[in-house]
Amino acid sequence: MSRSRQGSRGFAYLGVLFAIVILGFALATAGTLWSVSARRDREALLLWTGGQYQRAIASYYLKGPGGVRQFPPSLEDLLEDRRGPVLLRHLRRLYPDPMTGSADWNLERLADGSIQGVRSTGQGRPIKQAGFRPEQAAFEGAECYCDWVFVYVPPRGPAAGTGSVAL
Repeated sequence: MSRSRQGSRGFAYLGVLFAIVILGFALATAGTLWSVSARRDREALLLWTGGQYQRAIASYYLKGPGGVRQFPPSLEDLLEDRRGPVLLRHLRRLYPDPMTGSADWNLERLADGSIQGVRSTGQGRPIKQAGFRPEQAAFEGAECYCDWVFVYVPPRGPAAGTGSVAL
């Protein structure tokens, strides 16, 4: 073989290696972007799911038979509320925690053991740090998904008897 042919093969080999390195960087960047996008989607789903539980707990509390206001003793009671003559469904199904993928919610309980809200067991730091809806303003600057607490607090004062939902 001539020397010029060997030199061109070495140059082609370096070109292929350079192309592989560029492709590796591009794939790593795409993977990072996909990961961040997937996490943002799970955060949005957590906000929606937590809101569903919060509204269901509010509905359970406000629709007690005979005007009796009480919080549910378990999440399953949100699916089938048998306190009155008519079966009420405050929640379509028990949703899993989007950050963990399982139904391992931390429950916010009152002194009597009834459930006032839920919070994620996810330990990651949220990407979303600001721009929440007014009822979720407490989530701003949270250090952990477990700091996002979806709790129903009944209104106090004269408006408490009107049946309004303050979330």
